[in-house]
Amino acid sequence: MACDLTRRVLTIRFTHYQKRNALTNDCLAELAAVLEMVDGDDNIGAVVLTGGAHCFAAGADLNELASQDAVATWQNPRPQLWQRIDSFSKPLLAAVNGYAFGAGLELVLLCDVVIAAEQTRFGLPEITLGLMPGAGGTQRLSRTVGKSLANQMVLTGMPIDARQACSAGLVSEVTLAALTLERTQQLAVVIASRAPLAVKAAKQALKQVPELPLSQGLKQERQLFSLLAATQDRQEGIDAFFSKRTPKYQGN
Repeated sequence: MACDLTRRVLTIRFTHYQKRNALTNDCLAELAAVLEMVDGDDNIGAVVLTGGAHCFAAGADLNELASQDAVATWQNPRPQLWQRIDSFSKPLLAAVNGYAFGAGLELVLLCDVVIAAEQTRFGLPEITLGLMPGAGGTQRLSRTVGKSLANQMVLTGMPIDARQACSAGLVSEVTLAALTLERTQQLAVVIASRAPLAVKAAKQALKQVPELPLSQGLKQERQLFSLLAATQDRQEGIDAFFSKRTPKYQGN
């Protein structure tokens, strides 16, 4: 795993190319640790995940899975690692080239914005191995792309392409392969330039959409909106608008 910081955006690149960026427990633990460190760093406003030009992440490590019986699978720390990643409070973007299969797609489903290259494929092939998704694939995919398409992908194990993923709401933009990371970083820079507390509150409200009834979601949204009224950045944003200048947010 390699990291690069530019303009308040941290880019994390998976570099286990020989294993097609398989998301082992060690890899997930490393990612979770980096995100937890970044969460408290005011110099970083957004994070981009990428796997390089040919593969975002192929899924879990089958050798790791094969070595675990039912008891070891139940006691596996993997669910806690996924929860740590999901708890990241800042915007998390994915630049996806090649393919995102299995755990790779489940990681994509944890990201707030997903940009994909034209040739990218997304899939949950676990069923072809006598398995099923076990890190949120059945639950989050249904909430993202809808019941029928999610059922088709899970029960057949067949992938979809970037265009179909975009039409279904899994991906927000489809780009040329050479531009995927650049475009994702551009969006991350824009997000990182916004008021940090407002971005954090907005992400919190957006994440709870699948979990709360509309009435409760609206109540939570209004509470967060009201809390921002006490921030200096809110006043700075309004003042900058009327003064026709770029706001200087301080995160307070």
